[in-house]
Amino acid sequence: MPVSTSKPIKIEKLTPRQPYGLTVVITGNGKGKTTSAMGMALRASGHGLKTCIIQFMKGDLYTGEWDGVKMLGELVELHATGMGFCGIQGNPYTHAEHRASAQAAVALARKKIASGDFQIVILDEINNALKLKLVDLEQVLDLVKGKPSFMHLVMTGRDAHPDVVELADTVSEVREIKHAYQKDIEPQPGIDY
Repeated sequence: MPVSTSKPIKIEKLTPRQPYGLTVVITGNGKGKTTSAMGMALRASGHGLKTCIIQFMKGDLYTGEWDGVKMLGELVELHATGMGFCGIQGNPYTHAEHRASAQAAVALARKKIASGDFQIVILDEINNALKLKLVDLEQVLDLVKGKPSFMHLVMTGRDAHPDVVELADTVSEVREIKHAYQKDIEPQPGIDY
């Protein structure tokens, strides 16, 4: 029972009349894009749906979701294919190295999408990868257009391209109002990474 109340409540489980694989874009300059996508993976696990997460930028600094998703068992698969954020925070890798890594992530995404093994595929930070020219617009559009009709495809990252936004079924923009780093507060485990 998910909720403890003083009186019993009836919990309904909805089933859509017409299942439909959505394309979801989570973008904007605020904090919480990846966190939102991870929440979808958690929610999907509760329905017994399998999720594959491919992280296009993350890979050089530990983040809690790497171990967190392991607790969901066989329902969630995560691939941290990135080399960090290209061109910022002292990242030592060249644009060509970042692009090669992102191109490998696109190939992995194609394989996972085509496998039929997953009901949800999350392409974390793919919007950033596109903005930084680590992947090409046609590659991203082909991933969207080529997904099976039953599969949900979630794409995160700042600066979502207008053509990607146009193809999406649901688009959310996370807007920063203020952030702890503006007070010189360091990133906190479980909240920021």
